Amino acid sequence: MSTIPPKQTIVITGATGGIGYALAVEYAAPGATLLLHGRRQDVLDRLATVCRGAGATVETAAFDIRDQNQLLAWLGAASARMPLDLVFANAGVNIDVGLNSEGEHWEDVQMLFDVNLRAVLATVQGVLPAMRARRSGQIVLMSSLAAYRGLPITPSYSASKAAIKVYGEGLRDWLAADGVKINVVMPGYVESKMCHEMPGPKPFLMKPGQAAKLIRRKVARNRARISFPFPLNLGCWLLSVIHPSISSFILRRMKYGA
Repeated sequence: MSTIPPKQTIVITGATGGIGYALAVEYAAPGATLLLHGRRQDVLDRLATVCRGAGATVETAAFDIRDQNQLLAWLGAASARMPLDLVFANAGVNIDVGLNSEGEHWEDVQMLFDVNLRAVLATVQGVLPAMRARRSGQIVLMSSLAAYRGLPITPSYSASKAAIKVYGEGLRDWLAADGVKINVVMPGYVESKMCHEMPGPKPFLMKPGQAAKLIRRKVARNRARISFPFPLNLGCWLLSVIHPSISSFILRRMKYGA
C-alpha cells in the first residue's frame, strides 16, 4: 500500500472478488479516492474500512452489475463529479460444463455474458465520453489466459474473455490519439472463490496480492497486454498457435475435459 499520485480517482467493479479486493487494497493510500462496486454491501464495508485505514477516501456501490441502467447512472454521476483517472472493468463470473459434462445451462450462459461482456462494454461506455473530452484517463479490462484458446470445461467463459481481449486491443489503438489508455489484463489462476469452483487443474496458482502488485506495476507502464504468470502465459499462447489437433491432445492429457 505505497503512495500514489495525489488526487487519483480509481474505479473498481467487482471489488468484492479476489483480484478486485486485492486491487483496492493495493491502491489504497493517502490521496487516492476509490469508487468500489460489488454485489455484497457487507464485503464492501469491510474492504472500505481497510482502505480508509490506509488513508484512502472510499465510496461504495452495491448492485448487480447486470443492471446496466444503474451501472451507467453510477459511472455517469461519478464522471460528472470528478475526473476518473483509472477504471478497472473487473467484475466477472465463471460457469462450466459440469462434473459429468452435462453441459452449460442456457440461463447461466446468458448471465455470464451479461456480466463478463455486456457489463464490461457498459463500463467503458459509462466513463469514456468524459475521458475523451478531457483527453486523459485509463481503462483496464480484465480478460484471462483462457482467451488464448477455448477450454473444453469452460467454453462460454473462454469465449467471453476472448471477446474482451479483442475488444481491448481494438479500443487501445482507436483511443491512443485521444489520450485515453487501454490495457488488457490476462491472469492465470488467482486464488478466489470463483477460481476454486472452477474444475480442472490450476497450475501456477497465485495469491491475489501478488497479482494486484504485478497488475499495478504494468498498468503504470501502460502495457498493452498484461498476461501472467509467464510459464502458463507461454503455454496458453502456444496452444493458440499450434495445430488444433495437437492442442486438443495436450488439453486431454492435462485433464481439462477435452
